[in-house]
Amino acid sequence: MTSPPMVDGAFARWLAARAGQALLGLRAELGFGDPAALKSAGDKVAHELIRTELAAWRPGDAVLSEEDEGARLAWAAEVNPGTVSRLTADRVWIVDPLDGTREFAEEGRADWAVHVALWARDAPGPHGLVAGAVALPAQQRVLATDYPPGYPPMTVEAAAGRDRIIRLAASRSRPPVFLTDLAEDVGAHLVPMGSAGAKIAAVVTGEVHAYIHAGGQYEWDSAAPVAVATATGLHASRIDGSALKYNEADPRLPDLLVCRRDLAPRLLAALQRHSG
Repeated sequence: MTSPPMVDGAFARWLAARAGQALLGLRAELGFGDPAALKSAGDKVAHELIRTELAAWRPGDAVLSEEDEGARLAWAAEVNPGTVSRLTADRVWIVDPLDGTREFAEEGRADWAVHVALWARDAPGPHGLVAGAVALPAQQRVLATDYPPGYPPMTVEAAAGRDRIIRLAASRSRPPVFLTDLAEDVGAHLVPMGSAGAKIAAVVTGEVHAYIHAGGQYEWDSAAPVAVATATGLHASRIDGSALKYNEADPRLPDLLVCRRDLAPRLLAALQRHSG
């Protein structure tokens, strides 16, 4: 067996990429005739691969995975019998083995992802995330904190001095009810996309300027993308401007804003007007 990179950021990239390749292989093997079966198989394959590799290469760390039994319950500090309690652990891997199962099971869609993040108790930043990777397997790329992308470039319109239209990533299936009014208020164009990882990756690469979500998510939905986004230099917070916090007793983290730093004051002010 070839040993993975030992540095946490590179290890997160390696692990997310491995799970992504397994998911691409599963898509090719099963096809798209039975979406429910493909979704279920995808969750299982990616989860088991990530769990196996973490047990082999990071045995002393705790894990919080979307696919762990009871992970959504506030009291589920022990993710599996016999493992380290994440609430007393110094290091916790927060993973979403397959973010965007709906898109994964639709032929031709590339807006699904694998999330791998590491939270550390002694981390200097407010969110505690010290490493992270978002694999976008169908896009043939991995964004990670070991070599974070450069800060997103300004648009052609902004560089030319003209008014800029904000491109705002929005959920395909359950956008916040206030988002249409907010978009009209700030002059934004909504860009529907699949998984949270794909949407935040689009902010990182400059395809869109911001992503706003409200109405229900968990720590694994945003931990890895937020780690990459903040390593890039982007703004990331709750929609009221407060800090995102991870490895909490209750893993629900229902809302967030990820955007260019220059847009944060404008969008947070608009959120005050529309999200209440």
